[in-house]
Amino acid sequence: MAGKPKAMQYNRAAAPRSAKSNLMPPKLTFHGRLQPCLGLLLVALLTGCTSSPEIQDRPIPFSASRQDATLAYIDQHYGRQPSDISIVPRIIVLHWTAIADLAGSFAAFEPEQLPSSRPDLAGAGQVNVSIQFLVDRDGTTYRLMPETWMARHTIGLNYNAIGVENVGGVGSVDNMTDVQIEANIRLVRYLAKKYPSIEYLIGHSEYREFEGHPLWLELDDGYRTEKVDPGDRFMTAIRRAVAPLGLKGPVEIRSERRLD
Repeated sequence: MAGKPKAMQYNRAAAPRSAKSNLMPPKLTFHGRLQPCLGLLLVALLTGCTSSPEIQDRPIPFSASRQDATLAYIDQHYGRQPSDISIVPRIIVLHWTAIADLAGSFAAFEPEQLPSSRPDLAGAGQVNVSIQFLVDRDGTTYRLMPETWMARHTIGLNYNAIGVENVGGVGSVDNMTDVQIEANIRLVRYLAKKYPSIEYLIGHSEYREFEGHPLWLELDDGYRTEKVDPGDRFMTAIRRAVAPLGLKGPVEIRSERRLD
C-alpha cells in the first residue's frame, strides 16, 4: 500500500466563506489559497463543522499550483472566473476506480498534474483527476480533499458535484462489495444532511443525463467520455436505501432539462 503523503505546511490564508462550512476535520493539512480547519476541538467549538467518525482523512497533495490549474479548468470548461475553487454542492456522483486495490486507486489521484497515461483527458486541461471521497473494498471511507473544493471527476458537473470513488470495477466488471454499498449509503446520508443544497444523486454512467440541464456547464461539445460505473445493481441498492432523502435521479433530471 502506498505510504501516506507528507503533510503539507499549513498556510493561514483566508478560507472561502459559504452558507455551509467547508472546513475539514483535523488530519487534513494543505497549503495554498484555501485551507481546512486545524483540529477537531477547534472545529467543534468555533465553526460548528460536521464530522463523521467513519471517515478517515488521507489528503492528496493540493498545492497552490493544483488550485491554479483547477481555476484554469473552470475558466476553460465553464467560462467562469471564481477567486477560489470552493463550490456549493448540488449533486453527489458515485464512481468506481477501475483499479483493484486502495494503493493503486489513491496513487491515481495523488499527482497534481495529469499523467501521460490519460491521453483521453490531456487536451481538456493539465490538472489531474481528483475526488472528495474514496471507499475501500472493506468499506473504509477516506476523505482525500476538502468536501467543497472542486475536484475533477465528472465532465460538465464538477463545479456542482461531490464525488465518491469506490475501489474496484476492473475491466468494467461490477464487483462492488456489500460493505462498500453500506458505506456509500452512510456517506450519501451524511452529505445530504450536511449540505441541504444537494438535490441529486447519480452514478457516473448517468452524467450525460444532465446535458441541457441548467447545472450542465461544459462548453466543449466534443469533450465526453463513455462510462459504465458504478453499475445498475450498485445504484439501485443505494437509491432504495436513501429514498427517504428525496434525492433526484435521471427521471427528474430529464424532466428539468431545457427544451431546445
